[in-house]
Amino acid sequence: MTIKKFQGKTEEEATLKAKQEFGAGTVIMNVKEVKPKGFFKAFKNSTYEVTAAVEENERAVAIKTPEIPKPGKIDISADEDIQIPKPEETKKNDSVAVENMWASLEEKMKNESKKEIAVENNLEEKLESLQNFLEKKLAPEETKEEEPQEVPEDEGFKFMKMIYSILLENEVDEKYVNQIMDEVETVRKNGSSVDHMLSSIYQKMILKFGQPQPIELTESKPKLVFFVGPTGVGKTTTIAKIASRFKVEKGKKVALLTADTYRIAAAEQLRTYANILDTPIKVIYSAEELNDTLQEWKDYDLVLVDTAGLSHKNEEQRNDIKNLISGVSEEYEKEIYLVLSATTKYRDLKEIVDAYKAEFEFKLIFTKLDETSCYGNILNMKLYTGADLSYVTCGQNVPEDIEVFNMQKNVKILLGGK
Repeated sequence: MTIKKFQGKTEEEATLKAKQEFGAGTVIMNVKEVKPKGFFKAFKNSTYEVTAAVEENERAVAIKTPEIPKPGKIDISADEDIQIPKPEETKKNDSVAVENMWASLEEKMKNESKKEIAVENNLEEKLESLQNFLEKKLAPEETKEEEPQEVPEDEGFKFMKMIYSILLENEVDEKYVNQIMDEVETVRKNGSSVDHMLSSIYQKMILKFGQPQPIELTESKPKLVFFVGPTGVGKTTTIAKIASRFKVEKGKKVALLTADTYRIAAAEQLRTYANILDTPIKVIYSAEELNDTLQEWKDYDLVLVDTAGLSHKNEEQRNDIKNLISGVSEEYEKEIYLVLSATTKYRDLKEIVDAYKAEFEFKLIFTKLDETSCYGNILNMKLYTGADLSYVTCGQNVPEDIEVFNMQKNVKILLGGK
């Protein structure tokens, strides 16, 4: 018996090849679909493998052309006696022959199958190895995954992160925090120590606050100072504290004016302070009255003017104050101080200063520092307005709870110190 494999694109093609070679006695033993393997398997189609078998004598018949006897005398005699087997014996012999044939065929198939499996396994290992090699070589660089590497943070970077968080906790606007960090970044990159970095941040913030500008008297008399701002920020009390400083501590001649005609209690409160300090006080309603009063007080060193507390959204009241200030005679030196509360929200502070800076040039006074633990808005307003800082107050006591703005003290507080 002869066993052979035939391959074709289809099962029919492979079977046809087997029958063409083995002839009509071809026995199809097995049909197998062979799927493509390897890196390029997506671009290939499956093929079919047919295992066929044929008896040698049948194959010889299929291959050899039978001889045609030549014409002539035919000798039908035989050299041996011819014995015709009985039907039972014929069936028995045929059965045994068939069984022997199939046993032999199965043994050959098993041997062929073992060889085939061994060859396929070996081939698959080689193909898989080749596939892995090709995938590594042909894969684009950008698709190769790399394990993320953790970069250790140096001490300088950790320190910068800590300062960043502290400033935000103190309600410094993130925009200004980033400005400070950017300016100090060069120092960090140069490998400076934490102490050097802290010193650099400290100096940068001192420069951003700038030198405070409190009230300074000149030879021109009297110097006129207006206090403006929203209601409830402590303008009247702040005026009393400043008047006390100049009158009691510096021995200057001080007078008080109030243009707050909207609140009766405001004039009475300022009058009480004036009586205690033994200074003159007067209520005015117009710029003309103001100029006349200044003529009467031309020997005084300092005149402090209390204006009505108003909402920055009240345009009518704001125009009244504008007319009062702009109506002062040019022979008098004047200054304007915008009084703000440190407890006011940053967004509201911006709206307030926007309303006033459109009308006046002013300096800043912050009150109620004792009622908050976050001083970031002082720096925010300094940088937002560009106006000079002057005084801060931290209580109701007159004249104790007021001081000229201390840059060093406030920078230390903003950086987490005390």
